[in-house]
Amino acid sequence: MNDVSRATAGGPARDAPAIAQGRTAGQRTPLIDGVEKVTGRARYTADLPTGETLVGRILRSPIAHGVIRRIDTAAARSIPGVRAVITGEDFAAPYGVIPIARNEWPLARGKVRHRGEPVAAVAAIDETSAEAALAAIVLDIEPLPAYFSAAAARAADAVQLHENKAGNIEREVDQAFGDVDAGFAAADLVRERTFHYAEVAHGQIELNAAVATYEPERDRLTTQSVTQVPYYLHLTLARCLGMDSSQIRVVKPFVGGGFGHRVEPLNFELVTAALARAAGGTVKIELSREDGFLTHRGRPETDIRLKLGMKKSGAITAVDCEIVQRGGAYGGYGLVTILYAGALLHALYKVAAVRYHGYRVYTNTPPCGAMRGHGAVDARHAFESLLDIMAGELGLDPFAARRANLIVPPYRTLNDLQVNSYGIPDCLDWVEQASGWKTRRGKLPRGRGLGLACSHYVSGSAKPVHWSGEPHAVINLKLDFDGGITILTGAADIGQGSSTLLAQVVAEVLSVPLARIRVIAADSALTPKDNGSYSSRVSFMVGNAAIRAAQEMKRVLVTAAAKRLEVHPEDIEWNGDHCRVAGTDRTLDFAGAVDAALVDTGTLTVKGSWSTPPETQGGKFRGAAVGSTAGFSYAAQVVEVVVDEDTGAVAVERVWVAHDCGFAINPLAVEGQVQGAVWMGMGQALSEETQYHEGLPLRPNMLDYRVPTIVESPPIEVKLVESRDPLGPFGAKEASEGALHSFAPALANAICDAIGIRLTDLPASPDRVLEAIQARKRRERLRASIGVSAQPDPERH
Repeated sequence: MNDVSRATAGGPARDAPAIAQGRTAGQRTPLIDGVEKVTGRARYTADLPTGETLVGRILRSPIAHGVIRRIDTAAARSIPGVRAVITGEDFAAPYGVIPIARNEWPLARGKVRHRGEPVAAVAAIDETSAEAALAAIVLDIEPLPAYFSAAAARAADAVQLHENKAGNIEREVDQAFGDVDAGFAAADLVRERTFHYAEVAHGQIELNAAVATYEPERDRLTTQSVTQVPYYLHLTLARCLGMDSSQIRVVKPFVGGGFGHRVEPLNFELVTAALARAAGGTVKIELSREDGFLTHRGRPETDIRLKLGMKKSGAITAVDCEIVQRGGAYGGYGLVTILYAGALLHALYKVAAVRYHGYRVYTNTPPCGAMRGHGAVDARHAFESLLDIMAGELGLDPFAARRANLIVPPYRTLNDLQVNSYGIPDCLDWVEQASGWKTRRGKLPRGRGLGLACSHYVSGSAKPVHWSGEPHAVINLKLDFDGGITILTGAADIGQGSSTLLAQVVAEVLSVPLARIRVIAADSALTPKDNGSYSSRVSFMVGNAAIRAAQEMKRVLVTAAAKRLEVHPEDIEWNGDHCRVAGTDRTLDFAGAVDAALVDTGTLTVKGSWSTPPETQGGKFRGAAVGSTAGFSYAAQVVEVVVDEDTGAVAVERVWVAHDCGFAINPLAVEGQVQGAVWMGMGQALSEETQYHEGLPLRPNMLDYRVPTIVESPPIEVKLVESRDPLGPFGAKEASEGALHSFAPALANAICDAIGIRLTDLPASPDRVLEAIQARKRRERLRASIGVSAQPDPERH
């Protein structure tokens, strides 16, 4: 079983609503859509009843890089049952989630830049006709040199993938904060290491699908899709189809996971809509698992060079980091990803000086994107690994090395990030005690070890992707004659439980039972705009908006009740199911308060909005907005492993993780999110990697792409540390990404503790571990052959 307990760090929030334990907030609450999911009543995109619907299919490029000379669709159009055939020429503009990086067409136009890139699409009355139409399309593509690694794409003689990107560099980042050279000069120990990380994919359960209906009589389009970002999809549909936004409706059904795969508009969504318009009806596209790997948007293959300076006390004096990411064929979130990697070198520990150089490189592989823990997972592994190496050389316990660099909030980092709450001290204390670190580490049998790492993450980006001056989050509440309260939100619940959280927040402020609350989410015809579910923004930002909306609804009800009872509003004591005049026995039940509030106005609709304070939005240098947030979560993690030195197999025996979530509005959901983050980190650390042959994915299925199963999943003990952020809703912060970052380095540190080998490449698959073991044996034999005595490994501590 997974054991869970709770602790509280720090005092109450200073400037935000804070509660010790509410009626609904802070209570373990099953997700409000859980019944539909476990009974099979939940309708996902592919399940939607659509009536007479055409089958959509996409034709993909067979080569990785080339000039499109001709796409002949004449034969396909003549096949009976085919209602539409489209190419890149049928779109008005390219797309991309970042406004300054829109360089991808829904169907390739001019060039193809990776194998499997969509080049044409058809809609037909059935699958047979659609497949026949695809087979009838003739492609004439002139091959160009293709590059499948960042190094090859950066070579001096490499052909440019995009005309305006010299050297195939999407974004180069060069930042320095403090005097880095002086920091190294002042250090007692300076060490440098290089690290390599395989590209990984999201592995979400639900396959990609979209349904689009076009009404030619009204020039209206309705799209239903698996998206995490309905608003961004809405904007992109208008742009790529050349339509007025008012003619478009985007609806998000149930979504079976996302993990970042769906945080930007994807080509199949745009293609489905274009086919529907061309056919003048309804079109559905359902993609295969292989198609999902080609659509991709995973975590990029990454190479890191990291140099740290450290005092004998463990204090970090300087950081010098270079990161190269293989970004794939198009921009996507790439420029943000490479900025995050550098920005989040800060805000976990107090560091004296930091220099960062980052390169995001275009290659002829499927585009990478914003996978869970966006930007900082690989860099955190490198940092925490080198921190352990240096602690060992200085004779410091890993806990002592981290405690030597703790932040005291409020704190402003060198790169202008604001830290208002910081639960790492309590996180460290708990995992140290729970894992038995002091009594067990160094005393376990050979092959068994313990490893520690810390991590952090943002509670939403302080500046949105599309800066319009609008609030970061808006909630509408509707109250009518029946006494039911409807929450209208554009926030996409993708399984993380955001709709439940919003219901708890509103119920808490109004002191009403959850049964009185309904949530309608992510329908652009009904709900207010929301930027979407990414960067762990919903709990913090939309939760705050929900508090404000509920406070306004409460004000309206109290005012109406006071008028009915002929007293001043400040004389009313509000208890949810009823209110009373203070100091008397005069009461009015909830229904009476509602009746009073509806007089002269009818249905009540109130709004709450929230935006990040300016002081949390980062500095003024280029790229400063990336990494800025209104609240950082924190985590510490100890992993216990057993390593089989005959096979190289690594088994995770147990995980202890303490996560500072500020305040757990729904502890049940938070625990699940933390455990999910740990489990996803375990996949990247142990087994997951995409591989390509000449740009062709070699593992585009869930049999060969190895995610952990229940067999490999260890007990995960979770401690929820509550540091009460002053800006968070009831003090709450991010809960679903921060713990992911610390698993991989804790695992690597545990492997080193178990067998004395430091792995600098991930995943730690059996072949890599066994090769490292055999390489050590070869070194030992060589030493013995030349008469040199074996030396202890300085990295084993």
